[in-house]
Amino acid sequence: MRIAPQIQSLIAFPNKIPPKNPISRGAAFVVLVFFALLFAVPLYVMIVTSLKSMDEIRLGHIFALPVAPSFDAWDTAWNKAASGFTNTGLKSGFWNSVFILLPSLAMSVSISSICGYALACWNVKVGNLLLSLLLVCAFIPFPIIMYPLIKITVFLKIYSTSFGVSVVHTILALPILTMIFKNFFSSIPTDLIKAARIDGGRFLGTFFHVVLPLSPNIMIVVAIMQITGIWNDFLVGLTFGNVQAFPMTVNLNNITQTQTGVRVYNVYMAAALLTAIPPLVIYFISGKLFIRGITAGALKG
Repeated sequence: MRIAPQIQSLIAFPNKIPPKNPISRGAAFVVLVFFALLFAVPLYVMIVTSLKSMDEIRLGHIFALPVAPSFDAWDTAWNKAASGFTNTGLKSGFWNSVFILLPSLAMSVSISSICGYALACWNVKVGNLLLSLLLVCAFIPFPIIMYPLIKITVFLKIYSTSFGVSVVHTILALPILTMIFKNFFSSIPTDLIKAARIDGGRFLGTFFHVVLPLSPNIMIVVAIMQITGIWNDFLVGLTFGNVQAFPMTVNLNNITQTQTGVRVYNVYMAAALLTAIPPLVIYFISGKLFIRGITAGALKG
């Protein structure tokens, strides 16, 4: 039987990687460029539109660069655009999103990591039953549990507050985050946990001094998932917030829906870009860390 030259080279030199076919590399490059442009074109249109005046926008040349670039639309979107009954723009919504994000991120990551650690590293009674319930809860549609959550937040007197929105985000994230942490912590050698117990390490002491230092990958992955998910949320903020506690996404919707008369598309585009900038910044800063965490096994299991 005749063996292909590539296989023969691998048999003779097992550590030698055969050179890539330049045609396949070129085809892959063309495909990547095509999809990059496909996703970049809408962003380009939004940016150039936000820098144009309404007279220039009415000409209909959406791909043309602005003749006289101006950030007036950005200033209007941030400070003056009508959002519901107020003319405060996106500024208030930005800080509301921050006040929603920080407590929710802290509560969801801390609670789910400790629960996942308990299920993975300690002999928890009915642990398998709890995992099954978490699996079921992770895939329950939000509208089904919306009304019970409203009743709970009203009872706790946190409904229509930023903290109430943070609590709801935490509750919705706990099932899936606990399963992610549990799967990751299960990969930690049990000998380390046993050695910590022999040395007198208790539940939280073992977690903070042994398990947590081994878990930067999973922490980075979960944090990025939560930041982008909470910041881009619309339905939870609209349902559990109020005018003073609406996140940035709800303010963006109000700006684009409550304008009367002329449709100021440059302001709309500027508002959309201002809303999207924070998660984009997070992605560009920590995107490599996110990929590194996944490839290092943060979501295995």
